[in-house]
Amino acid sequence: MIGGVPASLWHALARSSFRSRFRLGPRERRVIERHGTAGIARHAADFIQDRLAPACPANDGRQTPMRGHPVFVAQHATATCCRACLARWHGIAAEQALSADEQRYIRDVVMAWIGRQPCPEPEPTRQRLLF
Repeated sequence: MIGGVPASLWHALARSSFRSRFRLGPRERRVIERHGTAGIARHAADFIQDRLAPACPANDGRQTPMRGHPVFVAQHATATCCRACLARWHGIAAEQALSADEQRYIRDVVMAWIGRQPCPEPEPTRQRLLF
């Protein structure tokens, strides 16, 4: 277990060329700075409850944007973006509502992925000459 998530999942995700290409961009990092880890975890729980938890979510397969919020990026990186990916990668059955435990598991996977992202190099500061 790595971050409460089976190590085998991280290895499988790393082998996927699609899943392994996701990274947090500057916009997503600003969202994390603004809301903090606890706020992002609340957002994740809300997104999961609203967009994934119903047995037949609206726009399933297209309900998760590719960028704009760290949770969205993490959902694609961890295959928790739609019910088909949840079934294929995590063994969570489609077409039945997610239990509270399944929702917590998905949130934990998303938050673990976000926590595993490397800190970006600080941008070099440019000094202006006074004269």
